[in-house]
Amino acid sequence: LVMMIMGDARNPNLVPLGLAAPNPANLPADRLNRILASVSRTHRDQGISYDFPPGCERLRIQLAQRALQAGCTLAPDQIAITSGCLEAVMLALRAVCRPGDTVAIESPIFYNLLQVMEMLDLQALEIPSHPEHGLSLSALRYALEHNRVHACLAIPNFNNPLGSCMTDGKKKELVQLLAEHAIPLIENDVYGDLNFSGQRPTMAKSFDRDGLVIHCSSFSKTLAPGYRVGWVAGGRFQEKIERLKAVSTIAAATLPQLALAEFLATGGYDQYLRKIRWVYSRQVALMAETVERTFPSGTRVSSPTGGFVLWVELPRQCNAIRLYELALKAGITIAPGQSF
Repeated sequence: LVMMIMGDARNPNLVPLGLAAPNPANLPADRLNRILASVSRTHRDQGISYDFPPGCERLRIQLAQRALQAGCTLAPDQIAITSGCLEAVMLALRAVCRPGDTVAIESPIFYNLLQVMEMLDLQALEIPSHPEHGLSLSALRYALEHNRVHACLAIPNFNNPLGSCMTDGKKKELVQLLAEHAIPLIENDVYGDLNFSGQRPTMAKSFDRDGLVIHCSSFSKTLAPGYRVGWVAGGRFQEKIERLKAVSTIAAATLPQLALAEFLATGGYDQYLRKIRWVYSRQVALMAETVERTFPSGTRVSSPTGGFVLWVELPRQCNAIRLYELALKAGITIAPGQSF
């Protein structure tokens, strides 16, 4: 089912509502292309060479500065560049788990994370998540008391697919709860920059006092999914993560790292975020209003305060797989809830 959803997204004749990917029309393609051409000239030799882990220093400096602005103190040498956020999560799981280990995960959660866990032969322990408040800490506490858990994987800020965002207090409580059991938290923060209003939500990593929070993110949801540039701040596991990166994919692509470092350093990213946050807030509100107005009575829709994902719960008599099939015939792709 997951491969079908991703395959549908490649069809230009379909409206891609089933894949959490930004519309290319909203991305700063012209400016990024100009920067890419410029850095390919000014960094001619570097741009076609390996940039071994931890990756481009200038980009890591920019990421550390942005983390500080979000209330999280990180040094550039505590960050490693990866090929997207999914690789960052995969490296984190490999660093803290062995095949057969149990990982507590939010439910529902992004289907590709489930695919990664299956590939690594990890057991998923589902923890219910609230569409507004996020991961249930009471359910997690019960799970930790009755199961041997080796890691916890969560999206605290604008979860995919629910769109929930945990409060600072809940994030702090989550980090402290896991620290009491010496369990690493793998934080996927790929939507963290896409808040609709106010300040960017705090990272769970900000409350880490034991090096047990592994922060993972990327520019794939905000800026340039095709660049495949992500990063990981692995705390006490950083050295192992960098070693795993080196022996798996050697390095992330160099030119996109250089281009993104320039884009961030010259203020382009902040300017772009101000625009795209407004765009997504309008799009999400419009789509939610349309669903509420046109879908059957009893349909419920999430109300995210960031990101660009909506979770729709249909009346009991409706079948999501059947709806997926009918929508596909109408030229629209969706992601049935079973995939999460």
